[in-house]
Amino acid sequence: MIEPSARGLLEAVVGIAADLSVPEILGKIVISARDLTGARHARIQVPDAAPVGSGDPGAPGPPLTMPLHARGGRFGELRLTGKDGGFTEADRQAVVTLVATAGMAIDNATLYSRTRSRQRWLEASHEVTAALLTGEDPRHTLQLIAERARVVSGGDAAAVAVPSEDDAATLVFEVVAAGEEAPPGLTGLTVPVEGTASGEAFRSREPVVVRDYGRFAAKEQAKVDKEMPELVTALDSAVAVPLIVGGETLGVLLVARFGDVAPFTGDEVQLARTFAGHAALAMEFARAEEDRQRLAVLTERDRIARDLHDLVIQRLFATGLGLEGLRPLVAQTEVADRLSGFVHELDRTIREIRNSIFSLTEPDEPGDSLRSELVRLTEDCTPVLGFAPRLGFSGPVDSAVPPGVRSDLTATVREALSNVARHARAAAVSVDVVVDRAGRSLTLTVSDDGVGIPVVSGRRSGLANLADRAARWGGRCSWEQRGERGTTLVWTAGLNGGAR
Repeated sequence: MIEPSARGLLEAVVGIAADLSVPEILGKIVISARDLTGARHARIQVPDAAPVGSGDPGAPGPPLTMPLHARGGRFGELRLTGKDGGFTEADRQAVVTLVATAGMAIDNATLYSRTRSRQRWLEASHEVTAALLTGEDPRHTLQLIAERARVVSGGDAAAVAVPSEDDAATLVFEVVAAGEEAPPGLTGLTVPVEGTASGEAFRSREPVVVRDYGRFAAKEQAKVDKEMPELVTALDSAVAVPLIVGGETLGVLLVARFGDVAPFTGDEVQLARTFAGHAALAMEFARAEEDRQRLAVLTERDRIARDLHDLVIQRLFATGLGLEGLRPLVAQTEVADRLSGFVHELDRTIREIRNSIFSLTEPDEPGDSLRSELVRLTEDCTPVLGFAPRLGFSGPVDSAVPPGVRSDLTATVREALSNVARHARAAAVSVDVVVDRAGRSLTLTVSDDGVGIPVVSGRRSGLANLADRAARWGGRCSWEQRGERGTTLVWTAGLNGGAR
């Protein structure tokens, strides 16, 4: 038959060994040690953590202390006080058994926690990869990366920071996933590369772990006369992990905790680094897929443009030549004039198709081409006008127009179309830019079928500055109204004389 004290020790050992939570194991140890020995108070002290105690902390009497070994070293210390008559050898042996069991239980709980943590990080990696491979919007995927990193790490906030397009020495927190404890307004926050954990991780391509991160960042920035945003100073424990693919650093994943909480462990940092590697690879794959789709679109545009040039334009040109050849055979002047009109319309159609070909072959991204800039400008004006302007080019527009004239030309086109949208009530407008073959002069013609330009206080509204821009380049600006409907604006500039 088992003695009551032995039965109590056995039950305590079994209860401790069956637990997989370190805080609960520590709680059971102090309660079991106090009950088994008759002490009025029991406490376990673990470095860098609050003590775990049970009973009256002011209990008198000589203490019984016992080291607690776990995780390959001394984990903490168990201290018992307040037993009447003092502690016996049997008490000491019971405590030795308890702490030995606790050490093994803590090792098991730690191993279980690591395994579960790895599993959660792996599941998060799979979720991010699946989102990218199924065509999710890249920004949504960045948000998913931040959110999963926050949840899995137990952080209060997580963010993905990328280099600023305007300043390579600055990082922008593009997306932020914040819990209830995090302050608002973190999205869009910018921090310098120098003197911040995120910047150091981006520059060194190595994880950076900081305790009391906010004060650290503020201290570093004070050295270069920069004040950190108040939101940043609230950060406590943080880990910044670079998002690396090959030789390129795409950005930084930052996970942070607010308030006085436990810092990130080495295991957590390594798992976050592995997750960041998977996320960066998936991001790069998604970017490559976007490039592949863009290339497919450009290839199809090129095929359409080639067909338009090789088939449609050639046939229209041949038809125009045929009609022009019929003109000497026509005796009636009216019929001959109508033939000439048809030929003129075919030439105009050919120019419009060539402009469409240019639009198809021009990259979507802004470039140095004046033609592409004017194409985008007219596209931007389409919603305001209610229809798409017709745009035509002739001559060496891209090569002959210097930057100063180019700036005034685009401003003039924008203002002219704005005037049409505000006042003309037009159903159609055409914009023609012509540079003579010698590259010496430029003529802009904007024609609409509207009601004309209103007179405000004896002066035509919005056109004086157009004339000033033309005069700057030795040109002039004029306009005329064609009957009841229709206005034509003509703006000219010299191309080789410089500003006047």
